Amino acid sequence: MIPSTVDKLRVLFVDDEAPIRTVMRAELPRMGHDVTICEDGATALKALEDNIFDAAIIDLKMPGLSGWDVIEHLKKVAPQTEIIISTGHGGMDDAIRALRLGAYDFLPKPSKLVTIANTLKRIADKRALTNKTIALETRLKAVEGTTDLIGDTPAMVRVKTLIDKIAPTESSVLILGETGTGKELVARRIHDISKRADRPFVPVNCGALPENLVESELFGHKKGAFTGADTPRKGLIEVANGGTLFLDELGELDKSMQVKLLRFLESGEVRRVGENEPFHVDVRIVCATNRDLQEMVGKGTFREDLFFRVNTFEIRLPSLNDRKDDIPNLARALVARHLKRSAVRAEILSPDTIRVLRSHSWSGNIRELANALEHAVILSGGETIQPEHLPITVGGSSGTPHHPFDINNFPRPLSLREIEQEVIEQTLDKYKGDKPRTADELGIALKTLYNKLNQYLSQAKAG
Repeated sequence: MIPSTVDKLRVLFVDDEAPIRTVMRAELPRMGHDVTICEDGATALKALEDNIFDAAIIDLKMPGLSGWDVIEHLKKVAPQTEIIISTGHGGMDDAIRALRLGAYDFLPKPSKLVTIANTLKRIADKRALTNKTIALETRLKAVEGTTDLIGDTPAMVRVKTLIDKIAPTESSVLILGETGTGKELVARRIHDISKRADRPFVPVNCGALPENLVESELFGHKKGAFTGADTPRKGLIEVANGGTLFLDELGELDKSMQVKLLRFLESGEVRRVGENEPFHVDVRIVCATNRDLQEMVGKGTFREDLFFRVNTFEIRLPSLNDRKDDIPNLARALVARHLKRSAVRAEILSPDTIRVLRSHSWSGNIRELANALEHAVILSGGETIQPEHLPITVGGSSGTPHHPFDINNFPRPLSLREIEQEVIEQTLDKYKGDKPRTADELGIALKTLYNKLNQYLSQAKAG
């Protein structure tokens, strides 16, 4: 049985003996791997210019460039490639030298096919563990809680039922809902109860990716592919291999990246920037957006074929205003998260506070509720939360009311850049950090907003 693409490696095989090359040209693909066969060191160096390999099986004794020359070059240009040395002439000195160069294994010639297959299997397992570690690091950039969905209103019961039905399948999922309704939490829940739960879950905010690096971030790049590409890099799609790739804010991808994403979804093939040869990955795609993709298709800003490709199964999340009966339990869970506890007593929210929370119009949904409760937890000192602990925008008596921008309030003339920054920051404050709504209000693209915020952050650090 051919292994899945999760275990498939891109293997470079270098040997000057034609019979051995003939055997490996047939057997390595039979083991489930993509193989590039080279007859000498010079050919191997040329192959390394065009591709990045997961593993390289290299004969030491060859005419012209030796295996050691290939290994030393490989360690410089692609240090992540696992090296397997194969030789019929090696002794203890060669073995010690191989270990010092970081070789993964040292196999005597001739080696049994089962030995080679087992060695490559260990490398594939190591690669999967590395990808999982990278994915975990990506997730831990933000504080993560349980993926259990809170809520017993009919709207949330429908969502939970849909998740339970779709999670065990391999179907693509499109999650729709307003900003702040918990689309990433739903995506993580789908992953956590799927057959891929022990594999990586990799979230990607398409709107936050720098425009000139979107392709590199998703598909990876080889060393020297563009200015600043000093080392080869795996793309997030490859990191998610075997697991789930969550594409948030899908509607923010430009048309050129939509084409490349569609090509990957249809073929399962990834081609790193600067590489010639594609390779297969096995990922489940879950997408999310707060935008109307069908409307975008009608306007020509989103590809219809991509829309149908990602919309195999659709889950629509209700707004918080449509599930207000869930607010008490949801609020207690958020307070527990802020206090870093597994649970809190029911009385942590006073009856008056619950009435205020239920009566408020939550334009920012759960995200706005979470921010309001974080504010309240700080002011209450972890004791019972009263209405006065809530932000004034939610109905409390604390906080500072929002004032519209007025250039006359400043003691000195402002530059155009400073005025722009002040307007952006006040609009962000108005919408409690909701970037999509801020961008809509300002009439700019979400990517433009992210770029400007990154510029302000860089300038602040430099200053």
